[in-house]
Amino acid sequence: MLTVLDGAMGTELGRRGVSLKGRAWSAHANLVAPEIVTAIHADYAAAGATVHTANTFRTTPWGFGEGWEEAAATAVALAKRAVPAGHRVAASLAPLRDCYRPDQSPLSPRVEHRAIARVLAGTGADLLLCETFPHVGEAWVAVEEAVATGLPVWVSFTAGPNADLLSPREVRRGAQGAVDRGAAAVLVNCIPAARIEEWLDAVAGCGVPFGAYANVGDIEDTHVVWHAGDDDPDAYQTRAVRWAAAGATLLGGCCGTGPAHVAGLHRVAEPAER
Repeated sequence: MLTVLDGAMGTELGRRGVSLKGRAWSAHANLVAPEIVTAIHADYAAAGATVHTANTFRTTPWGFGEGWEEAAATAVALAKRAVPAGHRVAASLAPLRDCYRPDQSPLSPRVEHRAIARVLAGTGADLLLCETFPHVGEAWVAVEEAVATGLPVWVSFTAGPNADLLSPREVRRGAQGAVDRGAAAVLVNCIPAARIEEWLDAVAGCGVPFGAYANVGDIEDTHVVWHAGDDDPDAYQTRAVRWAAAGATLLGGCCGTGPAHVAGLHRVAEPAER
């Protein structure tokens, strides 16, 4: 059975007029535009998503600064409020620094990841999603600290928007190591939809459910806006059919995607539900 994840939060906030400037990126929206965050979650639920990632990607000490714990708790509460009972809300646990700069990964990330994982686990989230990791070692630490909270843990690796940060072989090693550390699912994300299949193949065969949520369009600003390009919702749906045929059971959207892309994924999932 296919599980449909939601699509991008930052992209949709930008499309709906919310500023994404600064290190906190999308995180301030939890406090300054909660009604828009809630509406985005609701739109993804209406499109067919049943797993929703709360807007906690940058609610971290480094990204948000003072008050990050409140921003994280608010993000999960907004998601819970917006989606139907029975849907799952994942709290996003991201790299401690820039997800496109593995060279900035701290040498000793455990203390920070432990603090963030414990806060996220206390928000009422249903699972922890360690996502968009371009550094295998940091991802393993994040998974270990997330697993220690007792919640189910998924992990997702990225090769970045230019598909040059992690090789498929490195992702394979990272995924297997994450499973050995307790991850219940492995994914790849934040890679262009047209190129993600090689990395998707790399996370297959780890003994747990696997999947993908890809980028679409062209990047304008690494931290702000993606413009829709060749991967319109119909094209994204066509790609998702191939991902499902390869065995992926967790499908969603990353940068550049929106509710229309998720609706396409729901159409892919519908035949499997009959």
